Amino acid sequence: MGSVAMAETREGLDREQMVGIYRTMYLSRRIDDKEIQLKGQNKIFFQISGAGHEAVLVAAGLAFKPGYDWFYPYYRDRALCLQLGMTPLEQLLSAVGAAADPNSHGRQMPSHWGHKKLNIVSQSSPTGTQFLQATGCAEASYRASLLEEIQDKVTGFKGDEVVYCSSGDGTTSEGEFWEALNTACNLKLPVLFLIEDNGYAISVPVEVQTAGGDISKLVEGFPNLYIQKCDGTDPIESLETLRRAVEHCRQRKGAALVHAKVIRPYSHSLSDDEKLYRPDEERASDAERDPIKRFGALLIEEGFLTQDELQQIKDEVDREVAEAADRALESPQPAPETATEFVFSPDVDPTSSEFDTEEGAELSGNMGTMVDLINRCLHEEMARDPRILVFGEDVADCSREENLDKVKGKGGVFKVTANLQRNFGAARVFNSPLAEANIVGRAIGLATRGLKPVVEIQFFDYIWPAYHQIRNELALMRWRSGNEFKCPVVLRVPVGGYLKGGAVYHSQSGSTIFTHTPGLRVVYPATALDANGLLRTAIRSDDPVLFLEHKHLYRQAYNKSQYPPDNFLIPFGKARRVREGTDLSIITFGALVQRSLVAARQAEQQGINVEVIDLRTLAPYDWDAITQTVKKTNRVIVAHEDSRSFGYGAEIAARISDELFEYLDAPVRRVCALDTFVAYAPQLEDAILPQAEDVGRAITELYGY
Repeated sequence: MGSVAMAETREGLDREQMVGIYRTMYLSRRIDDKEIQLKGQNKIFFQISGAGHEAVLVAAGLAFKPGYDWFYPYYRDRALCLQLGMTPLEQLLSAVGAAADPNSHGRQMPSHWGHKKLNIVSQSSPTGTQFLQATGCAEASYRASLLEEIQDKVTGFKGDEVVYCSSGDGTTSEGEFWEALNTACNLKLPVLFLIEDNGYAISVPVEVQTAGGDISKLVEGFPNLYIQKCDGTDPIESLETLRRAVEHCRQRKGAALVHAKVIRPYSHSLSDDEKLYRPDEERASDAERDPIKRFGALLIEEGFLTQDELQQIKDEVDREVAEAADRALESPQPAPETATEFVFSPDVDPTSSEFDTEEGAELSGNMGTMVDLINRCLHEEMARDPRILVFGEDVADCSREENLDKVKGKGGVFKVTANLQRNFGAARVFNSPLAEANIVGRAIGLATRGLKPVVEIQFFDYIWPAYHQIRNELALMRWRSGNEFKCPVVLRVPVGGYLKGGAVYHSQSGSTIFTHTPGLRVVYPATALDANGLLRTAIRSDDPVLFLEHKHLYRQAYNKSQYPPDNFLIPFGKARRVREGTDLSIITFGALVQRSLVAARQAEQQGINVEVIDLRTLAPYDWDAITQTVKKTNRVIVAHEDSRSFGYGAEIAARISDELFEYLDAPVRRVCALDTFVAYAPQLEDAILPQAEDVGRAITELYGY
């Protein structure tokens, strides 16, 4: 027999590239298979495969530039990560939960990709959160293109880098997908969304998930969106398609969406059994489209490889995977004492003396309200640090810049951001869509690239659409990546009641929910001066900060102050003794500080000397100040505006009882809101929220215990 003629090229790909595509695809599949085997042997603890998606993902790895472009993959994207340069060992280190795992250092499930060197940003389990973060990451390039002074401060800014973001078809049902498309298309951002459509979201078929069963048809109305479809089981077609889409983004023509039809030959994960909902004939039909089998057959058919050479590649890959698995199994897991590392920044400590210039600070000028002093701080910090971006709903003076000279300007519903746009321009101060998750998700992506978003959620009552991004992404990014990535965003949020007419949805005070979240600093100033110093510390710290601004305190006369210098800093975790006393202590914050002072002055007429401590920051809080005041007075009231049951005060009271019990002469009392919601009628609101009279009654009763 004569020898088979060897093919040289196909669609511009030479033999080495064609064989390389097959090798990476097969490698991805065999790592899946090895993990499935290890799971069956109870040597790993979870497995979710990328089987059936390999072709389009290897193509994506070839179309993008590792370490140059940015990547927000989802859990099926094993083959992409291999093509970008992640090794089989690195993937199997993740599977066994090894400390050396570069994806998460043993902190996340396998297939939660992250690799600092390759610009693969740490991904999480919630599906869809990556869309807005990828949009923010692309926006960092956009902002840098507008602002020359930040180009050397945006991590990895080259001017033509593109952001990759992928998901399954099911995840396009998430609202954040649509929010991300809205902003990406509106700003013509260089982000490519790859939708890997395998027809199922666990057991739910695509026609149940998506109206009409075709996501690319649904998004046709978005302007500046380059939409392409491809057979995602064909690596050649996928590569051609993705290269066109990447080039569209690289030339800054707008965002792109590639809808790739793939298969899922294995169950969703090893926690799922697809035989329960997929008939045999459907599964058999999918198997005929298996990209590994099809591409291997094509290589032989077109003469790129012989059958023996193909088998040689398989044997070589199998040995590589087996060796990597053995090494991974020998790699130690993280030491137990490392569990609390990287909850917060190991480099910047906002509780340290470095952030304490409060003592002896010279104040000057007219007296200003809390609004005035926050506004001044924002102006000074934006002048100091060009990385700071301010955005949110209505925060700009006027989005239509041509009208700026004709109008006074909005500057926020409470005027806190007034004149920031006028002074620093619309590239740094701008309005967001009315979408809270959009604000926070984009901020995370921007911060990942080294910018400093200081964003506003217009009312605390409407923070809940963003809670997913805050709790599962913002607060967790540093810890879950083992300090490989961070997102030190500042969230400014007007909060609280005592408004006379605020009612249920403008008076909420849910600080307890956020102080329960590790990785998030929570700040709650009661005076104008404290707001200025604490906001400056929040901006200069390296952690996510929830900065709560009580609406009732924004313009009160009693908490006004002259202006401090532009280096005025108050450290986190440093309470302020606002009234000296010897008989009883009130530990409080926010609007209850003034009410406690009023009650304390009234109690003095009864001969009771009350000390009042304003915590100022809730996470962290000043345990030393609490200890000192308890030892001094032996009687304690914890007062706050949030509801009583399961509230913030319960933690303080419990810790005092646990660690300072021998110093107590009476039980710890709590003065809080009722376990209900804030009503519109003034008489009801007064009854629901704690008043000075409630604090006074608690003082009298506790003193007489």
